[in-house]
Amino acid sequence: MADLLDRVLLPVASEEDAVTSARALARRPHGEVVVINVVEKAGGAPDKAGVEQREEAAEEMFAAAREILGDVQTDVYYGTDVTETIFDAAEDVDATAVVVTPRGGNRFVRMITGDVALRMITDNDRPVVVLPDEDADE
Repeated sequence: MADLLDRVLLPVASEEDAVTSARALARRPHGEVVVINVVEKAGGAPDKAGVEQREEAAEEMFAAAREILGDVQTDVYYGTDVTETIFDAAEDVDATAVVVTPRGGNRFVRMITGDVALRMITDNDRPVVVLPDEDADE
């Protein structure tokens, strides 16, 4: 059986998230890493930011992850359902696991983002590894 972290899919949502997630993963033995950013499409409504602007932001996230993890594969995915798009990406890259680090925020933010987190662990076909942000208490 393959090791759980042989080929990791690491979805990131911001530059800060990329740093936190990459730092958490770097503390553990792992194999290849594929870092992705999912651009949530509005499903027919106008998007808030242009494609070029979103891709530039993704490149900043990828650069932040590379500073910590070294040479990693990166890609931008587009979809109307973030969770579904993450697992489509995991299938595309044949990831052994999807690795996430919980995002901070107040109770209201957690309540809003909780649906994505819950679906990440219940509606999928591969392991999800949640790594703690050990620097959050520092």
